[in-house]
Amino acid sequence: MLRWKDVLAYAKYGNPEPARRVQHTAAEWAALLPPERLRVLREAATEPPYRNAYCRAYEPGRYACAGCGAVLFEAEEKYHAISGWPSFRQPAARNAIAYFFDESFNMQRIEARCNVCGGHLGHVFADGPAPGGLRYCMNSASLARQQPAEDAA
Repeated sequence: MLRWKDVLAYAKYGNPEPARRVQHTAAEWAALLPPERLRVLREAATEPPYRNAYCRAYEPGRYACAGCGAVLFEAEEKYHAISGWPSFRQPAARNAIAYFFDESFNMQRIEARCNVCGGHLGHVFADGPAPGGLRYCMNSASLARQQPAEDAA
């Protein structure tokens, strides 16, 4: 289980190696992604709170990166944080997310990116529920929900 000290250490000293890497040019990303996903994943935009696909969705399955398909979160880790964006307690794997210090807009935050393709996902905060105390506040546009195998048929 990741804790805030782990997130800070990754942001400061380097992130774990991903299982694979996906890289495209800016033109290739523009051809692959719809405009809203392109804005969020590649330009680090933030979608409006509460008016996004997964804010109030709690179906079983997994949440993958909408850019490369890497699994980021299990649906069981999603919880209602009243933040306006989908929130998760823990990533699917220790090396699923890359962490970076973000001081934009006169704030001090930790940016969360897909560790496979580098797409901007959102931010992680130390105000989540026990036992880990983390809140991964993600943009719905950066996620693609994958149904469980028995539902996909």
